[in-house]
Amino acid sequence: MQVWGYAIVSVLIVSVVSLVGIVALLLHRQWFDTLPLVLVSFSAGTLFGDALIHLLPEAFQTLGMGLAASLWVMLGILGFFVLEQFIRWRHCHLPPTEAHPHPMVATNLFGDGVHNFIDGLVIGASYLVSIPIGIATTMAIVFHEIPQELGDFGVLLHGGMSVSQALLCNFLTALTAIAGMILSLTVGTHVLHYADIMVPIAAGGFLYIAGTDLIPALHQEVGRSNAFLQLTAMILGFGVMVLLKIWSR
Repeated sequence: MQVWGYAIVSVLIVSVVSLVGIVALLLHRQWFDTLPLVLVSFSAGTLFGDALIHLLPEAFQTLGMGLAASLWVMLGILGFFVLEQFIRWRHCHLPPTEAHPHPMVATNLFGDGVHNFIDGLVIGASYLVSIPIGIATTMAIVFHEIPQELGDFGVLLHGGMSVSQALLCNFLTALTAIAGMILSLTVGTHVLHYADIMVPIAAGGFLYIAGTDLIPALHQEVGRSNAFLQLTAMILGFGVMVLLKIWSR
């Protein structure tokens, strides 16, 4: 019951993050242009940190240092590649512009729903391993969701929705995380080694998102001041995962 309690609270937090678009309406334009870069950098640090500090060590401890764990990690990378190629052509975290287009509204909502469902699966599986692993993974997903939901909010407004419609649609797609979490915990209690396999797959997925989506997005912004800001935010994100590791001992 403790695992279910933590997991439910976690996916509810992830779902509430979908309403972060409200913040965008309150920000000055200059802050709105800068904030996504900082959030994406911090998100990259937390995803890399969770994969390298929490998930991969857990996978190698459970499955050993042989080929099995590495193959599951690779499956996670390939799986996220396939999802992006066939479900959502670009997993983006920056606001849409003419020079930086996004998928259409319907495609965006469907892709976001699938993405949040997978987040729920990962959160559920991580809590089956341990509470600290679940908390670390939830934090990495939350920090990743913030810039993504800002981008999605911009897509929906750009597609002709009103503010209230955009917030409601974002929130409804976020609720698929709850379904993913319930399925993950249900399957995990009946399928042997389910969590052991999901952990390296999640690590591969986090490495894929951070390495192929977040870092390239940061390269679009040049200049020493931007680079320093991005590096600082990334180090802070990685540092949060280090602190969680120390706290969980």
